[in-house]
Order: sequence, then C-alpha cells, then structure tokens
Amino acid sequence: MPAFFPPSKIALLEERLPGALALLDDCVVCPRNCRVNRAAGETNICGMDARLKISSANLHFGEEPPISGIHGSGTIFLSGCNLKCAYCQNYPISQLRHGEYMTSGDVAEAMLELERRGAHNINLVTPTHYVPQMMESMLIANRRGLTLPVVYNSSGYDKVETLRLLDGIIEIYMPDMRYSREESSLCYSQAKNYPEVNRAAIKEMHRQVGDLVVNGEGIAVQGLLVRHLVLPEGIAGSREIFEFLASEISADTYVSLMSQYFPANRAPSIKEISRRLKNSEFKEAVDAFHGAGLHNGYIQPYPQSYAL
Repeated sequence: MPAFFPPSKIALLEERLPGALALLDDCVVCPRNCRVNRAAGETNICGMDARLKISSANLHFGEEPPISGIHGSGTIFLSGCNLKCAYCQNYPISQLRHGEYMTSGDVAEAMLELERRGAHNINLVTPTHYVPQMMESMLIANRRGLTLPVVYNSSGYDKVETLRLLDGIIEIYMPDMRYSREESSLCYSQAKNYPEVNRAAIKEMHRQVGDLVVNGEGIAVQGLLVRHLVLPEGIAGSREIFEFLASEISADTYVSLMSQYFPANRAPSIKEISRRLKNSEFKEAVDAFHGAGLHNGYIQPYPQSYAL
C-alpha cells in the first residue's frame, strides 16, 4: 500500500474555512456564545464585528527564548478580546480596541513580509475571537508561499470546538493559564467559567501538538508552551494550575512563569491587585512549579533569576 501523507495545511484550510466563517453569522466562535451576527456588523463582549482589526505587525524580541529566538517573532497584535481583565497590560488594544481595519489579504501580506524580514514564526496575539478570519488570512498566505510555523498566543479562554478547526493548522500553542478558581476569574476577568474552559482548551491544544519541540538552534517548531502570570495575594491559584499541568497534561510541559505583573488598566482602584508582586509571592509560585514535578520552561527574574 502507498504511504499515507496527511493533508497539507492549505487543503485543511480550504476544507474547514466555509464552516468557520459561518460561525460569525450567529457567533459561537468563543466560549461566550454571544450569538450576534458579526457578519452583519453586530458586536458583543469582544467588541468586534467580522472585520479584522490589527494593532500592529512587527518583529518582537521580548517573547520566550524559543519564540523570539535570534531574529524575532513575527507578531500580529489583534484588537479586542473576549476577556475583561481588570489588570490587562495591553488594555488599549484589548479593551479600547486601538488598531486599523485590514482585509484578510492585507494580513496575509503582513505575514509574508514578516517572513521576508527573517521572523522565526507568525505569532497571532489574542486570536480567539478571530479564528475564522485568521484562517482566511493563513489560507491566502500559505497559497502564496508562507512556510513559517504559526503561534496561537491566547488568553486560554478558548472553545474546544473552535480549536478543533485548527488541528493540523497551528503548530505552536502559547495560551495563558490565569486562574484556578471561578471566583477569581469572575471578579477580575468577568468570566466565571474560565478555569473549566481553560483546562479543556489546554487538553485539546496538547492533544493536537504535544509537548514543545525545539530545533537545533533552540527555536520552537511545534508544541505547547503555557504562560502563567503570578498575581498578588495568590489570586491566580498557581499551585493548582501547576498540579493540573503535571498530572493531566504532561510533566514535561513547558511553562513560562511570569513575574511582570503591575497594576495596569483598572487595577489601581482594586485594593488587592493595586500593587506589584512581593518577592515572597513569586518565590512561592516558583516553589509550587518545582513541587508539582514540572521541570521545563522559563522563569522571569524577580528580582533574581531562578534557575530550572
């Protein structure tokens, strides 16, 4: 029998794109299930209709080492978001929705230009509410010769059914795991069911791409890299998140443990998150990471570097 070759990314996109675009007519793209007709210009939680709005498209050197590498990550910041995080550090883009409207062809050209400039990947930031439109842009770009792996860089508040449309299309998933408790996700991001939805999404992402794989130059080519921002007062529930990853995903999961929290957006008016982290709070999260049995990843210095 002849060897089996899986469908190309172009074939998968051609097959799935019509159904994906149809989701916008009665929008169930994300876990909010707002059911507004974005194709007709209606909006709801994410604040965006069916048009693509892009804040920027440029080389980014501040991502994790296997993502930025030497030449930078080809980062495309998408406007709007399906979360309402009180402390969002990118709130002018996510909540004020700064940016410019672009066609799918324009975004495809931006991807190709980033490849020409030497990017290691195409990094889609906050793509959850734009999955159908980004599939259209990827189809155009791949037909025109795009070869870079695509990074799906999300808040982790993603719908499993939508993620399945991306199976075989996205090479690298880089989601957040923000909370382990519903009371926290409701209070600070207006999404009570975030932990349940987030864990299901992480399982699906890992099913598709497995643990992170890097090439001989240390650049990610496939897999899952989970980001976790430590919040003051233990609000994120770091220990429970790490235990979930180690026991239900993989002890080899790569984690980016971030100390960069500062009170942005509405956080200065909310007492418990109106300050930066204490060193003891971050060290507790680092200890929980190791205690769970995890051993791969990147720990931001705060105020000193914790070696893995």
